[in-house]
Amino acid sequence: MVLFTVSRKETAPIDGQKPGTSGLRKKVTVFKQPSYLHNFVQATFNALSPSKVRGATIVVSGDGRYFSKEAIQIIIKMAAANGVRRVWVGQNGLLSTPAGSKASGGFILTASHNPGGPHEDFGIKYNMENGGPAPEGITDKIYANTTTIKEYFIAEDLPDADISTIGVTSFEGPEGSFDVDIFDSTDEYVKLMNYDALHGVAGIYAKRIFVEDLGANEGSLLNCTPKEDFGGGHPDPNLTYAKELVVRMGLGKTTLEGEPPEFGAAADGDADRNMILGKRFFVTPSDSVAIIAANAVQSIPYFSSGLKGVARSMPTSAALDVVAKNLNLKFFEVPTGWKFFGNLMDAGVCSVCGEESFGTGSDHIREKDGIWAVLAWLSILAFRNKDNLGGDKLVTVEDIVKEHWATYGRHYYTRYDYENVDAGAAKELMAYLVKLQASLPDVNKIIKGIRTDVSDVVQADEFEYKDPVDGSISKHQGIRYLFGDGSRLIFRLSGTGSEGATIRLYIEQYEKDSSKTGRDSQEALAPLVEVALKLSKMQEFTGRSAPTVIT
Repeated sequence: MVLFTVSRKETAPIDGQKPGTSGLRKKVTVFKQPSYLHNFVQATFNALSPSKVRGATIVVSGDGRYFSKEAIQIIIKMAAANGVRRVWVGQNGLLSTPAGSKASGGFILTASHNPGGPHEDFGIKYNMENGGPAPEGITDKIYANTTTIKEYFIAEDLPDADISTIGVTSFEGPEGSFDVDIFDSTDEYVKLMNYDALHGVAGIYAKRIFVEDLGANEGSLLNCTPKEDFGGGHPDPNLTYAKELVVRMGLGKTTLEGEPPEFGAAADGDADRNMILGKRFFVTPSDSVAIIAANAVQSIPYFSSGLKGVARSMPTSAALDVVAKNLNLKFFEVPTGWKFFGNLMDAGVCSVCGEESFGTGSDHIREKDGIWAVLAWLSILAFRNKDNLGGDKLVTVEDIVKEHWATYGRHYYTRYDYENVDAGAAKELMAYLVKLQASLPDVNKIIKGIRTDVSDVVQADEFEYKDPVDGSISKHQGIRYLFGDGSRLIFRLSGTGSEGATIRLYIEQYEKDSSKTGRDSQEALAPLVEVALKLSKMQEFTGRSAPTVIT
C-alpha cells in the first residue's frame, strides 16, 4: 500500500472568492493562480463540521471543462490531507450535476452554462449530504474563511489518480486508509432514472439512456462527445447558443431540407439545465415546469400517487402559480438558487420545481436535472398519444402547450441579459430602482408617460424570502414591479457570471383570453419592454443600447 504524508502550506487571503448563486466562477486564468483553488477548497473544508470531513466520503467530478483534470488531482490530495476517508470520481472526471447530487457531499467542478476553454470559465461548488447546493449559512462561512485563511493542507506525495480507469486505489496516511474510487457515473444515474448535449457531460448519459435503453437512433443525438472547450461553442441550452438544434427544429433563420423532427431537446455543460422544442416551436422554461406539473400525475409513474407541492424561483413566470391554484397544490415562490428547493423537498412539501433559467427538477434528487426534464416531456407525449400511435396525427409539443394556454391562460415572457456590465453602474441602477419604489403614484405617473396601454403597478418591493423549513431569511433577492393585470417586471443581479456584473430583466404579460394567447411573444410584450427599459434608465446607467442575450 502506498504511503503519503501531510504537508502544511502557508498562504494568504485572495480577494473575490465569494460564492455566487451556484458556487465560485472565475476565468481559468484566475483559478490557475498560485493557491487560488487551494485556498477555496481549504476554506470549504474548514466551513464544514468535522463529521462531514474526517472519515467522510465525498465526490469530486464535473462537466469535463478545461482545468477539471488538474483541479481533481489537487482536491483529491487536499481531501486526503484533511482526513477524508474516500473520494469518488466519475470516470475521466465526468459527472453531471444531477448525478453528483446522489453522493454524500462533495465538490462539483462546473461553471454550468458558461463557456469553457483555456481563456474561458471554470467553477467549483460544494454540495451537501442531501445532494443540494450548500445553503447560504455554509457559503457565508466559506467566504469568511477565504478572507482570513493562513494555511492549507495537502498530500503532495500522493500519486496522481488514474481517473480514466474504473477501480479503487487505496493509500495509507497519518490517520489511516484513504481510497480513491473511480466509477462509471452513467451506470449510477441510469439506475436512478429507470438529444443536443452541447459537448457537455450530458452526452454520455444521453447515449446510454436514449440509444441503449430506449432504442433511439444514435443519429438523433448531437454533440455528445464531451470536450474541454465544449467544441468551441457556448454550453447554454437556449435559442441563441444551441444554434444547430434550433435550425434542425425549423426555428432558425436558415432552414434544412425536409420536415423538422417532432421533438428536440438540449442540455448544458453539466447536464442540469434543459431546453424543450417542438417542430418549429419553442417551449419557455416557465411554461415547461407548469406543463410538467399539470400532467405529472397521469403521465409520470413516479407521481401517480399525487404531487406534494410545487415551487418556482421568483423571476420565473407565474404559469406554475395558476396550475397550483387550479389543482389545489401547495405552492412556494423562492429566491433564485436550487438550495431553496432542496429545503422544501427535504421537508416533504415539494415534488416539482423550476427556474426560468432552463432548470427543471423533481424530488428524486436535490438538483435540477436536464435529462429528467427531457424524459418527463417524453412521458407526457407518450401518455397523450397512447391511444393514437398508429394514427395520422399525433399530439405534438405545440398541441400540448396550446391546450395548456387555453386552460390556464398564457404568460408571455422574456428575459433580457446585460452581461459584463460595469459592477458600479449595475449597483447604481439597482439602487435607483429601489428608491423609485417609495411612491407608487410617482411610478405610475412615469409609466403612463411612457405607455398608456399598460396596467398600473399595484405593488413594488425588493423580494425577501423567509424559508418555511429552517426560518432563514434571504434579503435583496430582486426588485419587483407587479401590475394589476398580473403582469410583472423583475430586475436582479445574477451571481453566475465570472467577471463584471450581469443584470437580468424579466418581463411577463398574463393573458387569460384564449383568443389572444396565440400572439407573437415579442409583439405582446413590446409595451412592457419599452416601459422596463425607460423606467429603469437601462441605457443611461449601463451604456448598453441592447441586451447581450434575449431568451
